[in-house]
Formats: sequence, structure tokens, C-alpha cells
Amino acid sequence: MCGGVPFLSLAVPDLAAVAALGRALWQEMMPGTVVALRGTLGAGKTALARAVIRAMPGAAEEDVPSPTFTLVQTYDMPAGGTLWHFDLYRLTTPEDALELGMEEAFAEGVSLIEWPERLGPWLPFDRIDITLIPTGPQEMRQAEVRGHGRWIAHLDSIARAMVAEKIAVNKKDDQQA
Repeated sequence: MCGGVPFLSLAVPDLAAVAALGRALWQEMMPGTVVALRGTLGAGKTALARAVIRAMPGAAEEDVPSPTFTLVQTYDMPAGGTLWHFDLYRLTTPEDALELGMEEAFAEGVSLIEWPERLGPWLPFDRIDITLIPTGPQEMRQAEVRGHGRWIAHLDSIARAMVAEKIAVNKKDDQQA
């Protein structure tokens, strides 16, 4: 690392690799976890959220609808607590998000947030940002995983889990990008 903000660059060639990333992320989840899912329409944000949710013990066959129209879906976590899956695409102001229970989710649950830029100043500093970038035909993606605050320390665990799944990982920092 050269002093910039560290991040992981992952080759995500197919849905199996998305599922592997979902499992790696799930292993790092704890109350108060916020994962900001970024990318263009169709980049795979919902697919990654679905992979994280299905990585929960006992949830492999869970029906995971997109919250595009409902704005939020909740799931009971096996050890207690709630996983919140937000899709903020249709919000017009950051304040609209607070009506969805986000403050409770940030404090006590696990939050997966599609279109986090809609939160403006309400997006917590301590979080994981994942940017999905289509790179080729069908499901091929690059995933950039950035830790902020306490989550920087989790990047090595995520990288090890992805390498164990035979997914190509490059550690970089913003000065190298």
C-alpha cells in the first residue's frame, strides 16, 4: 500500500463468484454492519445482496425479492437481529430514507444498501463499499471492495476467503488505481 485508501479489486466472472463474495461478506457481518452496493443499473447489486442473504445459515433457498418497489425487505438472522436490504433508487431526498427505519438498521442490524448515494450525509462512515463494474458479456464483473473506518481491517479476511474460492484478488490503494 502506498498511503491511499486500501481496497480490493476482484474478478467476478459469474454468479458462482458473486455467491462466493456473498459468503465472504456474510462471515464479516455483525450488528451495525453497513454495506453500500454501488453500480449502474443491471450491474449486479441485487444479485450480490441476494448472495449475502442466502449465505446466512439456513437461508440457501430463501426467496429474496428485489426491494425496488417496496424499498426495503427484512430478514431474521439466525443468531438474532435483522438484516435489512434497502433499494433507494426511487427516493428523491436523503430524508426520505429515514422513514424506512434506517437509523434502527444502522444501530442494531445489518444493512445492505443499493443506491447508497441517495443517502447523502446519512450514509455512515463505518461501512463497506462495493462497486460492481460490468466488464464483459453476461455476468462478468469487477468488484471493488473498500473498507471505511473499522471495516478497513476486514479487507484481509475478505481477500483470504476469495482466494480460497479461487477468485482473483488484487490489493490496491487509491493512489495506485
